[in-house]
Amino acid sequence: MDLTLYVWRQESPEAKGRMVKYEAAEISADMSFLEMLDVVNERLIETGERPIEFAHDCREGICGTCGVVIDGEAHGPWKTTATCQLHMRAFKDGDTIYIEPWRARAFPVLQDLVVDRSAFDRIIEAGGYISVNTGEAPEADGVPVPKEDAENAFDAAACIGCGACVAQCPNGAAQLFTGAKISHLGLLPQGQVERYDRVVNMVEAMEQAGFGSCSNFRECEAVCPKGISIDWIARMNRDYIKAKIQGKKASA
Repeated sequence: MDLTLYVWRQESPEAKGRMVKYEAAEISADMSFLEMLDVVNERLIETGERPIEFAHDCREGICGTCGVVIDGEAHGPWKTTATCQLHMRAFKDGDTIYIEPWRARAFPVLQDLVVDRSAFDRIIEAGGYISVNTGEAPEADGVPVPKEDAENAFDAAACIGCGACVAQCPNGAAQLFTGAKISHLGLLPQGQVERYDRVVNMVEAMEQAGFGSCSNFRECEAVCPKGISIDWIARMNRDYIKAKIQGKKASA
């Protein structure tokens, strides 16, 4: 298939970006979206042009490294699919495709389609772990976990931190990511000791990072490649309110 691409090009964080038109000819419908960009880049290199920078790693929908806005939708038209899993058969011969980076104040553009998502790292550093000193590591099955809690924790832990939720949200909010990371630990027995300190620390780190507020548009849930539910936002909010009522304070 032959496609017309409009790609966001920006040489550096300080540079002014622009949409640049490219022709992508003889693209196989069996290629992934990132493989299509690889082909375009090979042709740009052959002609002495600077290739399009885009983030990627595992290309299996696991690591969360990839992610671009395709025709106005984070990760493109297929639901519960990361950009690396999107195939060109989602498009038709002759289509025009607009490709942009995540758009959010907390995710500044580094170059072309690559953004700085270190704000997510700062949220995790604020409390996305269990640090209780338990001595020797217990046996994996030594702490009974109710089946429903285990399944819910696993569902929340499926978040790969790609940032699509932030990019699609009109407010640039990170509540879905933060809620999932708080909940998957807070649902387990091991996470109860730090449960309320965790939610205060992580929510306040999220706010300090410059993310917007949640207005329940549910755009985040719609584009999440792992189908993370906004139920985790509600749970996070409940725990945060409880923590504040009980006088818990952020440790940082």
